[in-house]
Amino acid sequence: MADNRDTTGEIGDMSDRTATVLLIEDNPGDARLIREMLVEGGGDRFKLECADRLSAGLELLAEGGVDIVLLDLGLPDSQGLDTLHRVIAEVPEVPITVVLTGTDDEELAVQAVRAGAQDYLIKGQIENNLLVRAMRYAMERYQIQVVLRSLALIDELTGLYNRRGFVSIGEQHLKLAARAKRGLVLIFVDLDHLKHINDTLGHQEGDRALLDTAKILTDTFRKSDLVARIGEDEFAVLAIEGHTNTAENHTVRLQKNLDAVNAGEGRPYKLSFRIGTACYDPEDPCLLDELVERADRSMYEREQEKQMRS
Repeated sequence: MADNRDTTGEIGDMSDRTATVLLIEDNPGDARLIREMLVEGGGDRFKLECADRLSAGLELLAEGGVDIVLLDLGLPDSQGLDTLHRVIAEVPEVPITVVLTGTDDEELAVQAVRAGAQDYLIKGQIENNLLVRAMRYAMERYQIQVVLRSLALIDELTGLYNRRGFVSIGEQHLKLAARAKRGLVLIFVDLDHLKHINDTLGHQEGDRALLDTAKILTDTFRKSDLVARIGEDEFAVLAIEGHTNTAENHTVRLQKNLDAVNAGEGRPYKLSFRIGTACYDPEDPCLLDELVERADRSMYEREQEKQMRS
């Protein structure tokens, strides 16, 4: 089974390994107190990294490897709920966020939980056991959410994202690309003759064709690219940092991998793809639906050109 799911955040039991904690806090005294609490309450179960600005914290998150985030909502470069929103938007796969807030900001902290934070702690009321317990519960809740989200977003047969997963995560990729002024390329792939395979050779062989298609796609693209089965015989890939030349390179590599599979033995037919591409320009942003429509139109135009040449 092909599986391009990002497993960031699928956290094991805190007792079996050291968890990396990112504290984004500009007050040196509060940061020192948190460090002491983690040492006293967690021993060597935690590795603490600190950032005194949101921008610095986002850079550390982008490097990966963070298990849980302790986030102060009041930072020199970001204030209030916007601080949390920026963390979620800039690093959507961030596993856990526990909000730290002052006593007067308790209502704000509740709003933060509603907006996506796992929990909140009020400064001045935190004790060793309370901090460790809140972090453990937050991590456990997140694990449950990962499982539930996977059930809703993953195609059962191929292990790729389904249409819902593609739309949900793809829209986040477009937002990030617009902010970072980074291009994307969408590759639309239609598996030819699936109905004929099902009707003449049986649905088991049809499933095999779909699984082989999924493997070809995951072998062709990077783990950071979004690969999905968005219809019965339709697949889509949203590749990071794409432009026109990259789109052409992707299709050439995809065709090469397809040819390699068809060169193998044991299949009474050859897999065949119809392919379309569309590029996302951060200087002229568009919605994901529009990008898919462009790629679909590109596929149709490619087929028309093939027919004219044949």
